[in-house]
Amino acid sequence: MAGNPEWLAKVTEAAIEPALPIIDPHHHLWVHPGSRYELEELLEDTGQGHNIRATVFVECKAMYRADGPEHLKPVGETEYVNGIAAKSASGGFGEMRACAGIVGFADLRLGSAVDEVLEAHFAAAPARFRGIRHASAFDASPEVRPSHTNPPEGLLGLKDFREGFKRLAEYNLSFDAWLYHRQIPELTSLARANPETTIIFDHFGGPIGIGPYEGKRGEIFAQWKKDVANLASCPNVLAKLGGINMAVNGYGWHKRELPPTSDELVSATRDWYLHSIDVFGPERCMFESNFPVDKLSCSYGVLWNAFKKIASGFTAGEKKHLFHDTAARVYRIAAA
Repeated sequence: MAGNPEWLAKVTEAAIEPALPIIDPHHHLWVHPGSRYELEELLEDTGQGHNIRATVFVECKAMYRADGPEHLKPVGETEYVNGIAAKSASGGFGEMRACAGIVGFADLRLGSAVDEVLEAHFAAAPARFRGIRHASAFDASPEVRPSHTNPPEGLLGLKDFREGFKRLAEYNLSFDAWLYHRQIPELTSLARANPETTIIFDHFGGPIGIGPYEGKRGEIFAQWKKDVANLASCPNVLAKLGGINMAVNGYGWHKRELPPTSDELVSATRDWYLHSIDVFGPERCMFESNFPVDKLSCSYGVLWNAFKKIASGFTAGEKKHLFHDTAARVYRIAAA
């Protein structure tokens, strides 16, 4: 099972504003040796008192096809997730609609040949396929792991990648961007060159807090603020607010005797959220769980309490954007 349920159970909280409708626009599913996170585990988390109406699955290199052409193997993940989504939509697992939107992987370095992969994803999940994530997180330090796609340095600027990226607009697909903080200007360049494509900025651009970046959070935050403000000047970019409790972010929650409370999460990370909302605006922001990756550090219920505390100063209309409406619009999720 993903996460450490015995450790997480040491800190529980009643849900704040339990009636507030939520779409969780970013989670994963997988079955790895010693780590399982499927519909049952997701439902256990989303059932912790918050009003989760629907979710969006984002690719994580799970259940690829075992056979066939290499470039089509990622379609197996969409097939797998669409089956889970259908299971959730059957009505036998409650009102929450898991994986109402699906973001898959296609190697955009295929250039225009990526069309075959995009069409195969649509065929696998015609009612739910919404976008592509081709993660580009890379850092020169050997202490910082690259993303699971093992990208080369400067992926977002490569000619073949950009040729493939151009195809997304033709299929009305969005692009989820997972990168590290020093790469944010690369994403801004991509966004400005492709204003017709909706880009979702994942996990605050991955501010690193380990290896050569340990102890430099203030310096990193100062530059990050400028880079994110520049990125937000691109009207085709939206921001997912979350995914900052991973080990790479350097807060070390997973090393503690007790998991963090929502107040502790807010105290440590509030400024990243508030700056993002300030420069993007609530209508271009959406809170995300990034589960079960962030489950290494905190429970689902505590995390959404932290989000609600961060948003406590916003109006009811602004909260609707942050918790539900932005995700519903971007990932085209109806009746959630």
